[in-house]
Amino acid sequence: MTVSRRDFLATSGLALAGVTQVSGRVAAASIPEAPIQASPAMQPPLHPTSGPDYQPVVTLNGWTLPWRQNGDWKEFHLVAEPVVREIAPGMNAHLWGYNGQSPGPTIEAVEGDKVRIFVTNKLPEHTTIHWHGQRLPNGMDGVGGLTQPQIKPGQTYVYEFQLRRSGTFMYHPHADEMLQMAMGMMGSFVVHPRDASEHRVDRDFVFLLNAYDIEPGAYVPKVNTMLDFNLWTMNSRAFPGIDHLVVRKDDRVRIRFGNLTMTNHPMHLHGHEFEVTCTDGGWTRPESRWPEVTVDCAVGQMRAVEFIGNEPGDWAFHCHKSHHTMNAMGHDVKTYIGVNLASMQQKISKVVPGGYMPMGQAGGADMAAMEMPLPDNTLPMMTGYGQFGPIEMGGMFTVVKIREGLDRNDYKDPGWFKHPEGTMTREWTGELGKAAEAARPDLKPNVVDVRVVKPTGPMKH
Repeated sequence: MTVSRRDFLATSGLALAGVTQVSGRVAAASIPEAPIQASPAMQPPLHPTSGPDYQPVVTLNGWTLPWRQNGDWKEFHLVAEPVVREIAPGMNAHLWGYNGQSPGPTIEAVEGDKVRIFVTNKLPEHTTIHWHGQRLPNGMDGVGGLTQPQIKPGQTYVYEFQLRRSGTFMYHPHADEMLQMAMGMMGSFVVHPRDASEHRVDRDFVFLLNAYDIEPGAYVPKVNTMLDFNLWTMNSRAFPGIDHLVVRKDDRVRIRFGNLTMTNHPMHLHGHEFEVTCTDGGWTRPESRWPEVTVDCAVGQMRAVEFIGNEPGDWAFHCHKSHHTMNAMGHDVKTYIGVNLASMQQKISKVVPGGYMPMGQAGGADMAAMEMPLPDNTLPMMTGYGQFGPIEMGGMFTVVKIREGLDRNDYKDPGWFKHPEGTMTREWTGELGKAAEAARPDLKPNVVDVRVVKPTGPMKH
């Protein structure tokens, strides 16, 4: 993993009960470095080099925060700061995050570990960090004004607690919460079992579901948007910018995800069934599990699902809310299905500057195939290509690529799946197709002719 040192700011102050402020040059000199990662590419898993063994997680388009051992404590350093995040090739967002990215790096440790997490604030306003789902002393819970003073710009605070249970958790601010999370401040927190054989899997992926409202051509999210978001992302990435989940055939796979948007997300996996094995409340009891292909993840929840990747192929994994697999949607776009727009083109082109392109009379798929001009720093609604053409997806969509013959820790993109002969759908050109068309002429689409009438007088309101 490529990391570099970061300068950090520490100012003098008073000692606090619970979360404490690090003050003075002597104290600051003892703070571990705050590594950063600016690349949006998924970094290799961070395997443990000492202490209990575990299968490390892989963060989609992200990385795991390195730590140092200091006596009985594992020490981490998070820096809250403005960042630039590539949502997908062709679009960058100016966000707030941690250690160079949004979401911040995954914190990874083991049940029973004593963790000391330094938090330096380089934002223009105060902040805190709440350790979502963790059992810890009340003064370490990170709710500004309730359990601690706010971390002011330039200050460094330290959180210290012992990890009392394994599972899937996250971290996010509890200070100016709506704005700071709308700007991308969040991260995953994974705690492995003390017994390495417990809940063991072969591949363990993690990411957070988040959303932004960024107008076409803009870079900064609209932070007061309640529900009408236009970019639905996985770890602040929109398809086709989201990493594939590369799996070796017959691996046991765990996918952990948390939801910090303002709506729920039914996450759906093609080609396999899974079980929900963990939430942010802990591991589910084996007798409580049942097979599913879709699980709903509500706001503020985390879910971990597990399955055996025994069907080779390129399998879609996505939110099943259709508008969450699109980008930059326009809520005021009219519906023209069945309307003969071609008859309107010449007349409308006379009054519309720059010409007029009729689209939508046969559906919306033409929007995915056409290379239309867009404002700078804007993603098309539907994008991404597969081996057979446009995939017509955006937002919360990615691909689980299951292959035979991969090495145990090989996460490189294996390319598109080569379908064995006789296992792929194909066009039917036999007599049955012609007979069916002749028998049902009513199935042919109807087109409505629309007349454009020039207004003859002033418009009435």
